[in-house]
Amino acid sequence: MSGRETRSVLPVCSGSLIDAAAGDAPGAETEPMADRAPEASSPETSCADKPYADKPHADGQGTGVLCARCQVPLYQLEGVVRRHGDRTVLDVPRLDIAAGGITGVVGPNGGGKSTLLRLLALLDAPCRGELRFAGEAVGALSSARTADLRRSVTLLLQEPYLLRRSVYENVAFGLSVRSVRSGRGVRETADAVRGALELVALDPEVFLRRRWFELSGGEAQRVALAARLAFSPRVLLMDEPTASLDEDSAARIADAARAVAARGTTVIVVSHDRDWLEPLAGRILKVRRGQVEG
Repeated sequence: MSGRETRSVLPVCSGSLIDAAAGDAPGAETEPMADRAPEASSPETSCADKPYADKPHADGQGTGVLCARCQVPLYQLEGVVRRHGDRTVLDVPRLDIAAGGITGVVGPNGGGKSTLLRLLALLDAPCRGELRFAGEAVGALSSARTADLRRSVTLLLQEPYLLRRSVYENVAFGLSVRSVRSGRGVRETADAVRGALELVALDPEVFLRRRWFELSGGEAQRVALAARLAFSPRVLLMDEPTASLDEDSAARIADAARAVAARGTTVIVVSHDRDWLEPLAGRILKVRRGQVEG
């Protein structure tokens, strides 16, 4: 494992954040995209007349296919079109994704899976149509409200994206960015880091002080996942998380996904490995030629 850092950039139409780290993942020495101070906006919201409109969202909680606060699906896509230049790469007349549980996404290369994942990560905006998150229409990517929503979503890429630091510093990175707002102390951060490593079956006593270059490919991917789980995201998105991993590491990733889903996190996973994905996911979406089925 060389410990090299990677970055993914996609061609875009208007409305895109060119950063595949999904805001809160370690992988850059600078402040994450989701935590930069954006412009303010006054987004539309649909929860005013819903059963739980007077209560705050309980992050990670859901009731069946519904958002716990406003009784609508966590994600709603309606008439969503995404283009790269003149080419339409995603065309979704209607798609609802439940709060809670594990949703799998399959399909051929170039079919639109990663494009869909970036929309769900709130990194890209539709060229046409509407994307709603927890009943709220997602506005401009640069708006303060969209940045707030993005902080509850995290994306794990196929390639481990680690700082050239220790395992502890990698897993604690996202928490440290949030510490000013949350008031989290050093002890709380340390406990969260240990808990996240345990979720991905890496013994904290063994791995906390290891450097990035001392990790195998499977260990690096599990550290990258732990970094995203440490702050208890509301949504965990994973793009081919087991590609090139051995069977044991792939099984550990699946166990971690089940564990966080049981706690209420909504998990959405893109994978070519149907044998690994089908026992894991309660629902499978098929994405082919920009069309979504399932």
